[in-house]
Amino acid sequence: MSSFAFTLRPMDPRDADQVLAVYQAGLDTGQASFETEAPAWEDFDAGRLPAHRHVAAAPDGKVLGWIAVSAVSTRPVYAGVVEHSLYIHPDARGHGIGTALLQALIASTEAAGIWTIQSGVFPDNTASLALHHKAGFRTVGTRERIARHHGRWRDVILLERRSDHPHTV
Repeated sequence: MSSFAFTLRPMDPRDADQVLAVYQAGLDTGQASFETEAPAWEDFDAGRLPAHRHVAAAPDGKVLGWIAVSAVSTRPVYAGVVEHSLYIHPDARGHGIGTALLQALIASTEAAGIWTIQSGVFPDNTASLALHHKAGFRTVGTRERIARHHGRWRDVILLERRSDHPHTV
């Protein structure tokens, strides 16, 4: 793996166009999500918790990747459970950016008392599965034929990372 200069920082609304472009590039692979089009920034912003959005940026400010979480439920008993999304610019994959973003997310969620981070990954996305397992996520199971994507039924591997320090909320 070669060295790739980047810094991590909180996602800012000024990143909107670049974040959505990286998102769309991931969606275009057909291996990232059931979604096929990135949402408008207003919808993206409304659906993700502000305290847990991070970007990896090149020295020139270009967004190389991002990570963010959504609440899985509005019910208070699930206040410590979030689902995350992680997207890396195609030219920046394989340079440790995904690992760094996951570590930043884990740190911010741990500090906030979140006890579970979950994600669904297509079985064919072996790079994402390996990245998540390396970061301490475990496979919970397979949600078989959970939804249709580009006209065919797809399975999703459900992953989760439980906090090392359970909090009383």
